[in-house]
Amino acid sequence: MKKTALLNIALSRTIAGLGHGDILVIGDAGLPVPKEVELIDLALTPGTVDFVTTLRTVLSEMQVDRHALAEEMLVRLPPALAEVERLTEAGELGERTLLTHEAFKRLSRQARVLVRTGECQPYSNIALIAGVVF
Repeated sequence: MKKTALLNIALSRTIAGLGHGDILVIGDAGLPVPKEVELIDLALTPGTVDFVTTLRTVLSEMQVDRHALAEEMLVRLPPALAEVERLTEAGELGERTLLTHEAFKRLSRQARVLVRTGECQPYSNIALIAGVVF
């Protein structure tokens, strides 16, 4: 049995298969899912599974080089932003790129996977770009 916190088979398998530069998007319940992108749907009820829990769990297995946020997240200030800022300051998310929400949705089309959460706070979305551990 795995020793890390991530128990979701599809998500664990996807992270294990990421290469340098691949994109994994964690999105709120309302983020559109591009037809060409694999969806791992963790949403169960509003707020479950939440954005912050999903982000922390993904980071327990994924090496992140950099991340992208929609500018609107910094304007609307969803509760998840505090944890994103903390993780950025701790060096766990690498360099930040800010995009308009429309540009963020276009970037999502390039993702290997979009992880949909039950988060219902608007603009609680992040694109994680995979790094390497060596």
